[in-house]
Amino acid sequence: MLKKYKGKLLLVSNRLPVSVAKKGESVFLKPSVGGLATGVGSFYKSYRSLWIGWPGVVLSGGEKERRMIEEILREENCLPVFLSPYDIENFYRGFCNKTIWPLFHYFPLYTVFSDRFWRAYKRVNQIFCEAVLDVAEEKDIIWVHDFQLMLLPKLIRERLPGAKIGFFLHIPFPSFEMFRLLPWRREILEGILGADLIGFHTYDYALYFLSSVRRILGYEPTFGQMFVGDRVVRADAFPMGIDYDRFANAVEDPSVQREISRIRRKVRNYKIILSVDRLDYTKGIPERLRAFDLFLTENPEYKEKVMLILVVVPSRIGVDHYASLKRQVDELVGEINGKHCSFGWMPIWYLQRPLAFSSLLALYAIADVALVTSLRDGMNLVAKEFIATKREGEGVLILSEMAGTAKELGEAIIVNPNDEKEVAEALRRAFSMSSEEKVEAIRSMQYRLRRYDVRRWANDFMDRLFYIKEVQDEFRVKRLTSELAKKRLFKDYSVSRRSLMLLDYDGTLVPFAWKPEKAKPDPNLITLLSSLAGDPRNELVIASGRGRDVLARWFSGLDIGLIAEHGVWVKEKGGDWEMLEPLKADWKEEVMPILELYTDRTPGSFIEEKEFSLVWHYRKADPELAEVRTRELKNALLQFTINLNLGVLEGSKVIEIRDVSLNKGRAVLRWLSKEEWGFILAMGDDWTDEDMFEVMPEDAYSVKVGLGPSKARFYLESNKEVRALLGELAELIEEK
Repeated sequence: MLKKYKGKLLLVSNRLPVSVAKKGESVFLKPSVGGLATGVGSFYKSYRSLWIGWPGVVLSGGEKERRMIEEILREENCLPVFLSPYDIENFYRGFCNKTIWPLFHYFPLYTVFSDRFWRAYKRVNQIFCEAVLDVAEEKDIIWVHDFQLMLLPKLIRERLPGAKIGFFLHIPFPSFEMFRLLPWRREILEGILGADLIGFHTYDYALYFLSSVRRILGYEPTFGQMFVGDRVVRADAFPMGIDYDRFANAVEDPSVQREISRIRRKVRNYKIILSVDRLDYTKGIPERLRAFDLFLTENPEYKEKVMLILVVVPSRIGVDHYASLKRQVDELVGEINGKHCSFGWMPIWYLQRPLAFSSLLALYAIADVALVTSLRDGMNLVAKEFIATKREGEGVLILSEMAGTAKELGEAIIVNPNDEKEVAEALRRAFSMSSEEKVEAIRSMQYRLRRYDVRRWANDFMDRLFYIKEVQDEFRVKRLTSELAKKRLFKDYSVSRRSLMLLDYDGTLVPFAWKPEKAKPDPNLITLLSSLAGDPRNELVIASGRGRDVLARWFSGLDIGLIAEHGVWVKEKGGDWEMLEPLKADWKEEVMPILELYTDRTPGSFIEEKEFSLVWHYRKADPELAEVRTRELKNALLQFTINLNLGVLEGSKVIEIRDVSLNKGRAVLRWLSKEEWGFILAMGDDWTDEDMFEVMPEDAYSVKVGLGPSKARFYLESNKEVRALLGELAELIEEK
């Protein structure tokens, strides 16, 4: 998809794939550290792309230095966003590394909640927004990456409403119980939802995100999709791959082979356990070292036969927890080496620096075991890189179940990183596996990683982004707020001698209330309806699920028609209430105890009794619990009503049990058949209104309120847009 696309791909992340370093008055580039830079940086130049991000350096040489950096980065298809020391301290080291990083990795005790950090975070996201808008065009794809820029999608959306925006989170998204601790949780979610497609490494992270969206913002996702304003937004899992061929083929490179020979001479015939990580408390390095210590203690026969090569790449220098972690790791390495070493053998080789690519590949190639035991990890590409280098299939991966990679690499030895005994046992098992077992496991994982590499990952994400935009376009065509559609509607209404307006109430004319009696019509609505009904050419009908007593009380002063209980009762203007056909309600005595049981088991829910129906409301209930209880209740009710003429119907946060022989469709036929109407407008928001839409003539203006599948010809986003449209129709009356 990207190869064929004519627009640019704008990649936006906190760091560029290369960092600027200064030496005297000259500048040069070096690779950036991190999974995003490594993964996406391996393919982005293959497309017509531009990467926008911080170059890793603070300007100190004025405009001349700025131009020099911009010029050297332009050759790498990169556009720098320059940040001040204050921004770096409060945005990056502050909100990103002291608030979001620990909280999203389940370290709440390390989390700092600071208004100063939050203000810096908002400010930097706005700076990035301006940088994007300087180069973005309508046809471009804007792909925002990671937790540093979670406000950016919405900021861009506000300025470029039609933009194609994707967002990908490269760290875990926490469970609702953890995420709710964040004071700015609503703003973060709204920022992310500015994107059209939101990607995560695993389905678990996507579910946690959707759960928070449901609980905090009230959106109702269905199969990962939700309606946000006038857009369909999707959240899904896209496990990030690696540049598989690059790692698989690089082992044969002469520079890598020389490095392999050099390291082999140093480590001789020892069995090698390899650990490669950034220095981070989420990686479980102390726990890993203690597990290795336990392995040597319980399996002394492996002494002087195995060696742990521990590569720790410094990161987030200046953050207190990292300085403390480094001291802890240093002490553990010294303690374990002192405890187990002998003349000529050191159990741990400890490297505290980034490695050149050839050195890293050489270590992957000679390692017998890769030990990846992070306490919490978004993905972890080290595990995938290690697998890719095993051309002969000899190697064992020990992998934390807390790493996103574990969802893909099930053939690895999966461990709980907090269980030192289990990790020690996994090491013993790894060295006792037969060659056949190792090769079979490695080959299965290699096949999967080769097929779903980083390019496939990017194209998969882009394919879904284009699909979501197509879905949005389909809804946009049906939107009644477009000038063309409104102009046609106003023209048809103006020339009509007789007009019929069929209007649902809750969710259409007024917003939903947590208690039905709270949704009483306001004075402005009464005035609006009075104006529409006052034109002798108009016939106005409120078609509601409300009881007839409530409707009669609320609209007693209006000369309009009324439909109550979704079609059970009808009242023409100036007439009396009539039942369309006789119904019984004796079934309620048997259904009521079932509803009462589920009301007791679902805090926040309640029962509304009408003459010929029962309604179970759960708008104020916990969304996760309500989802379970509604499923259970529907099953229980369906079993009970299987031989009765009753329907179990699910609406907006309600389940209604009623006789299925009557509905709004049958009720409105009474008005449709009365005369020849020159203009018909039918508006409703839920499943009960679909019966009404189904009986509409082809030229009627049927309008679904809210996005979603419908038999209506058009849709409006909310009851506010309904009121605005009716207000414009009322103005046309006054003009006449």
